[in-house]
Amino acid sequence: MGGGANDSKRYAYRSGEWFGREGKYGFIPRSWMKSQGFGPELFDGRPVIGICNTWSELTNCNRHLRELAEHVKRGVLMAGGFPLEFPVTSLGEPLMRPTTMMFRNLVSMDVEESIRANPIDGVVLLAACDKTTPALLMGAASCDIPAILVSGGPMLNGRFRGRELGSGTDVFRLDEEYRTGRMSKADLDDAEAAMSRSAGSCMTMGTASTMASLGEAMGIALPMNGSVPAADSRRAVLAERSGQRIVELVRGGTTISQILTRPAFENAVKVNGAIGGSTNAVVHLLALAGRLGVDFSLEDWDELGRDVPCLVDLKPSGRFLMEEFFDAGGLPVVMKRIADRLHLDASTVGGVSIGEAIADAHCWNDEVIRPLDRPLTAEGGIMVLRGSLAPNGAIIKPSAATPRLMTHRGKAVVFENSDDLRARIDDPALEVDADSVLVLKNAGPIGYPGMPEVGTMALPKKLLEQGVTDMVRVSDARMSGTAYGTVVLHVAPESAIGGPLALVRDGDVIVLDTATRRLDLEVDADELDRRRAAFVPPSPPYERGYGRLFLDHVQQADKGVDFDFLVGKSGTPPSKVSF
Repeated sequence: MGGGANDSKRYAYRSGEWFGREGKYGFIPRSWMKSQGFGPELFDGRPVIGICNTWSELTNCNRHLRELAEHVKRGVLMAGGFPLEFPVTSLGEPLMRPTTMMFRNLVSMDVEESIRANPIDGVVLLAACDKTTPALLMGAASCDIPAILVSGGPMLNGRFRGRELGSGTDVFRLDEEYRTGRMSKADLDDAEAAMSRSAGSCMTMGTASTMASLGEAMGIALPMNGSVPAADSRRAVLAERSGQRIVELVRGGTTISQILTRPAFENAVKVNGAIGGSTNAVVHLLALAGRLGVDFSLEDWDELGRDVPCLVDLKPSGRFLMEEFFDAGGLPVVMKRIADRLHLDASTVGGVSIGEAIADAHCWNDEVIRPLDRPLTAEGGIMVLRGSLAPNGAIIKPSAATPRLMTHRGKAVVFENSDDLRARIDDPALEVDADSVLVLKNAGPIGYPGMPEVGTMALPKKLLEQGVTDMVRVSDARMSGTAYGTVVLHVAPESAIGGPLALVRDGDVIVLDTATRRLDLEVDADELDRRRAAFVPPSPPYERGYGRLFLDHVQQADKGVDFDFLVGKSGTPPSKVSF
């Protein structure tokens, strides 16, 4: 098949440094690849496309990605590329402990170094479950090569005795029914079997669907990436088309940083408000922007998302699920309805502008995707709070909150950690009422560690029995994108490093005023100084390995919870040969 240095085609792409060289430096990589049955035509200078796969039987959301990869490969081959699939660590929300968020940065490093160390000219990112999407995007962004996101899609709607069940969202509701005796154990078991009935991610507007949709909004995924169900044949067609497009992106030299620009991030913030997206998108986009060197901060979430109406009537904020969202027209409809707020000239991996991509969108159900004059909520954007309790910021999701609680003053009921919460929340002797503010400490990036989704905090059983359905809750944790309630999250600095949250005691008055974006602790300065002097940080839970690396280098929530040494892209500089 040859392999001479005079064949200039072999040096058109980065992979030519492996497959286009003369002598042993080309012989060895070509020969060993041929052992897999790859014919000589695949080494003729065509672009090598990596298919980065997060398939795992430990991650139900991603268990169909092996099959989806075959459709990507077909598209790559149709366009004249050479597809090579490679695995990275998968992150499955239901099983991984202490929390998948602790491993998001690890997977991003896995992606980054896999790309950099291998003959990859462009990459298709196969993601599904919550943290797989930001992890893959962050890793690819650090390398700044052509990339395209293909999500696995949401699972089919849960169906239980004539009732639609939504992932996560209805788990909270069913648990409350069971804890208060309104549902039997047998009925709960039947609902458990009926909720998750196919491959795919949560079919609510949780973090997985949010990140898949924001990938589409930012132009790094093809239209409808955010909503085609996992079990729908059109998901496979989208994968095939993505395989074709990545080859064209490589040939055109279009890298991820040319797509994920400041306007793309601004579009994402506004779209997140319009879809009632997950609060987790805040830390993920902050981290992604940091990898790219894009000027984007926590404050942008409030300023850009302010007054964006929530148009999508999906759980946890509304009534419907992702199948209905897809059938109604999906994200292009949402974007078309808020088009006057968007950068329509922003680029996409489809080769057209955002404006061109959404131009022909049509809504087929105005109940699921509301018109502007009849929004689900007037304010859908994430609110950023500051004050004496959160000097570096905290967030709240208004579309999932109770309006009457958005301005609230109450006495703190403090839990030192999640174990303390679980042990005492249903204690009949717990001094708590409907006006109390539940406070959870030591659930931030360092405190837990990893910043788990425990910020929702189950309501005390005795209040549930009285008909209380929501309370103000404050923590340095995250919450599931499928959760709901008047929940203040991501308080920074976190309590484990001595932030003001660490100083809160039972009975302290906390004031939440979303109109002025304030979160304050009404304790005088002298008393806080005394408490601060007595503060003792918790002992580190890890002394070695990745856990120790995480504790030593993780940034706070207002910086995206990324590692300090990973901020800024490094590209794919030439590496030394290994033989």
